[in-house]
Amino acid sequence: MSPAAPVPHRGMITISIMLATVMQALDTTIANVALPHMQGSLQAAQDQITWVLTSYIVAAAIATPLSGWLCGRIGRRRVFMGAVIGFTVASALCGMADSLWQIVAARLLQGVFGAALVPLSQAVLLDINPKEKVGQAMAIWGAGIMVGPILGPMLGGWLTENASWRWVFLINLPVGLMALYGMARWLPESRPEGQKLDLFGFATLSLAVGLLQMFLDRGELLDWFDAPEIRLEAAGCAVATLFFIAHTATVRGNCFLNRALLRDRNFVTCVLFGFVVGMIIYATMALLPQLLQSQLGYPVVYTGEVMAPRGVGTMLAMFVVGRLVQRVDLRALMAFGFGLTALSLYQMATITPQMDSHIVILSGFIQGVGMGFTFVPLSTAAFATLDPALRHDGTPIYSLVRNIGSSVGISIVQSLYTRRLASAHADLAAAAHTGALAGSAWDLGRPLGIAALNAEVTRQASLLAYIADFRVMFIVTLLTMPLLLLIRRPRRHGDIEDSVAFAE
Repeated sequence: MSPAAPVPHRGMITISIMLATVMQALDTTIANVALPHMQGSLQAAQDQITWVLTSYIVAAAIATPLSGWLCGRIGRRRVFMGAVIGFTVASALCGMADSLWQIVAARLLQGVFGAALVPLSQAVLLDINPKEKVGQAMAIWGAGIMVGPILGPMLGGWLTENASWRWVFLINLPVGLMALYGMARWLPESRPEGQKLDLFGFATLSLAVGLLQMFLDRGELLDWFDAPEIRLEAAGCAVATLFFIAHTATVRGNCFLNRALLRDRNFVTCVLFGFVVGMIIYATMALLPQLLQSQLGYPVVYTGEVMAPRGVGTMLAMFVVGRLVQRVDLRALMAFGFGLTALSLYQMATITPQMDSHIVILSGFIQGVGMGFTFVPLSTAAFATLDPALRHDGTPIYSLVRNIGSSVGISIVQSLYTRRLASAHADLAAAAHTGALAGSAWDLGRPLGIAALNAEVTRQASLLAYIADFRVMFIVTLLTMPLLLLIRRPRRHGDIEDSVAFAE
């Protein structure tokens, strides 16, 4: 398939692949607002229900590097259609799940099959459009990607309120079937040059990432190293990581992590920065719906509405920053974006049960703008000084580390929340005195009074735990900003232009 030759039914192909893109983009945010409802339905603890998010992110991160290799082996059309079928079936399994383990397993499948949808949709659009229409095609693709953070929370809230949380996943069925029909009818086959896959490096890294996630997700539940399972997962992760490092350092020829990437200071620094960005954005998206619904009493629909401005802020910022990256120092843009992110986290750490939704909307919008001013310059800086021959090797590593940061961030803030909740509950309970409460609704001389007091102490302790999490993320954001000093400004204007196009 060549962009120089006219491609029949280009419009129908675009619609079909964009349906798949929108379906995957929505699934990154649509489930967040439904988590509290899923928690009750599946009888899961709060730190367990986030496995619904982390399992998807980790599976997608691990499976992403396989897309190019599979396309070279069996053809892009077959891989794309197989990914749509698998993602749609996994969505149905999520909607039918009756236990936490069932939905986590289904989300793992969703992540594995969904990993290929976005990169393949971009590759197909680049192939079927002539050079003069590539910019328009990428604008359409970018709009499809931005649908997720804008419409996802609102649609997820509306479906949960008016139908069931299960429809957050079941809505993918008609979309997936329409996308599959269009691909089967109009998408031509192509077999791009196959990318070699370092199976040993891929296997050891995947094992290390999977064991790390299990260690983080289950550590608090099992009291960390007191449990044999946690010790085994930690040891397995360490061994797999050592094997991956030794293999990368000694292997000759094809390697999953090209050692030449490590010699580019910009790329390494931006990868570390991207890890923190992934931690903060997804951790916030996991915490807020639970806070708004459990502490502030927001209905699920309204929760989705007040979270939507975050996506609007990101979209507006990306339109602006796209015009600035070739005129303004990338480090200044990232510093501005991360500064706004820190400000939003500081605002979130001041939330109280008495305040209205304006601070939630404002802080979310500010964080969205901050992320928009961070994402594009960060991707541009990562590839601006990298040898063009290494860019295809760097792309999966860059995405992999950012996604690992997302899942690790969610697990860490949930673990910190659980620990802080227990300590704050103990402190508040100790401060309650029988004499001061006698005769009130919290009279400790009556069973109902004890129950009422415990419920109020739990509510207050939970709010303190959320605030502590936002403060931690605020501090991490500030401590990460000095990394910007390690990034070198690209010397040639053409390097920035090329890296912007590549990042898109």
